[in-house]
Order: sequence, then C-alpha cells, then structure tokens
Amino acid sequence: MKLLLTLLLFCTFPVMAPAQEVVQLSYASPYSSHHPFSRADQDWIDFVEAEGQGRLKIRAIWSGALLSSDQSMTELRHGVADIGLITPIYAKGGAHLLRRQTGFYSGIKTVENQLALYYCMAAHSEQFALELDGLKVLAVQGGNLPGIVTRDAAVQSLADLRGLRIRAPTELLPVLQELGADPVSMPMGEVYSALAKGVLDGVVAPADTFRSLHFTEVTKHFFTLEIPRGAYPARAMGMRRWDSLPADVQDILNRGVPVWEAALARQTREAQQTGLEFGVEQGMQFSAISSQDQQKFDEIYLHDARENAIGLAAFGIDGDAVFQLARASVTPDGGVNCAGSNS
Repeated sequence: MKLLLTLLLFCTFPVMAPAQEVVQLSYASPYSSHHPFSRADQDWIDFVEAEGQGRLKIRAIWSGALLSSDQSMTELRHGVADIGLITPIYAKGGAHLLRRQTGFYSGIKTVENQLALYYCMAAHSEQFALELDGLKVLAVQGGNLPGIVTRDAAVQSLADLRGLRIRAPTELLPVLQELGADPVSMPMGEVYSALAKGVLDGVVAPADTFRSLHFTEVTKHFFTLEIPRGAYPARAMGMRRWDSLPADVQDILNRGVPVWEAALARQTREAQQTGLEFGVEQGMQFSAISSQDQQKFDEIYLHDARENAIGLAAFGIDGDAVFQLARASVTPDGGVNCAGSNS
C-alpha cells in the first residue's frame, strides 16, 4: 500500500527541473555612464538581459576603473574583465593591421558603410583574426567624421595647421606632418587635460566631443576639414571566458552583436547633432574648408594610407592587398560593394 501511495504522489506532483544558474559577466569601459558610447552599451545590456530572462546579468564598471586604453586587449585575454571596450588603435603591439586599416576608408561617410568595409576586409584577410586571437569580438564601431578642434588659433586653411601640436589618430600622423603640423598620439581620455594645460593646440575630433568630452571648456574653434573615419573592433570578450559560457548564453551574446553595433551608430549620430548645437550655444567658431584644400588633403591622405599599407610588409603582412581591396570596394557614392565577393 505504501508503495502504491508513493507512486501516486510521484505521478501527481512531477519533479521540477533545477533552475538554471544565473551567469554574471562584468563589462568595463573607460567612459562615464553618461557618455554616448556608454548609453549604447546600456542599450546592449538591456537587450541581452531581457533575452536571457533572468539567465544573464551584466555588471557595468564605468570610468576606466578596470581596463586601460592601450592594454585593454591583453587585459581581456587575461580575464581582468569578462567583456570590455577595446581600442586596437592604441595597442602597444600586435595590432599592426587593425591600426593602419582605419586609414583605408576615404570616401565612406556613414557608420553603416564603415562597418560594411571593415567586415569586407576582415573576411578576406586572415591577419585580422590573427591580431584578434584570444578575443571574441562583440561589436565593431565606426564614428562621425571628425574635423580639427583648436584652443586659441583659428584654422581656416591647411596652411594654418603649420606648427600646431595636434592630437590625432595613428593613421593621420604622417598626413599632418606633411602639412607642417606637430601631431601626437594619445588616448582621447587624456586630451582634455592636455588642452587645458596648453600641451596641445588642438585635437582631431568630431563635434560630438563638444559636449560628451566637454571640449568647449578648453577650445574655441572648429575647422570642418572632412577627415575619413575607420571602423575597428571596439567591444570584446576574452576567448577563454567565452568558451566557458553555456551555449544558450553564447547565443544571446551573438544575437546582441548587431544590436550593439546599431546602438553605437544611433548614439553616435545623435551625439553629433547634439554636439553641434551645444557648440553653437557655447560660442564655438566654425571655419569651413575650401574645396581645393579638401581635395589636397584627400590626395595626401590616400597616398599616405597606401604607404602605411605597404609598410606592413616589415611585419610580414600584405597590407597593400587589403588596401587595394578596400579601395576597389568603395563605390563613387560612398557605399560599399565588397570586391572580394566577386573574386
């Protein structure tokens, strides 16, 4: 009789499956929680947590408390954080093509097309994967086309750049040198104080920095030189941590890649418009570039981009093949038709 009662109870009250363990991941960024990049990060966090339905939690650590700008890729590989904002353009070593390919985007004007060209190049050169070894990329990021923001000296032509100490991305250093400027490379997080102290005369930056990085407090002028902007892997996870995740969590994060990229594009565009309006309110002076100067700049830019690409041969990298693929893939209207897809 007891056995019969036990069987009846077992059939009446099925055994509940054990609840799945909550996976908690840290996310580290050098920016404050109010920065446009961080608002995009929060959009991604909201998405993956909602998709996880309690299975996945992201703990955000803002304002550079965990990862550095120039060692973030290495730090993620070693598990300093689970997920983080990476900047290959500042990496001390091991990211030669990732840095220089950002100079291959001349003619591209939208974030979406920047990403399309990046993915085109990455699909046809194994060097991208080699330099990202040990990392799972969770988002590629483009950006607004920058101009030149200056402290005291108003720049109204390329000739006015002569002698100015300007912070610029790596691919732009030789271009500015050829124009007579004194360019330097440094993480963007250090630029405000360098401008305030007079260490820098200016910075290559888009208008969104007027507000997001408070540049109107330390600069007065904006030269609307149209400088190409490249895309690069900007959010990643250490591969060892990725491999340790359950398959369902990996699936959520994979589905979050286009969501994160779209959020970054949206926040970037909104910040640009907000920054321009804020700059006008704060009395920033705007100087437009002449068509002749823009054409001269574009010619120098592309010439130096090719030289930089060829120079990668010193590291055993066929950078010129990637450069030629990029140039063949950019359409006259600024779109992307990946030339490698037709080969």
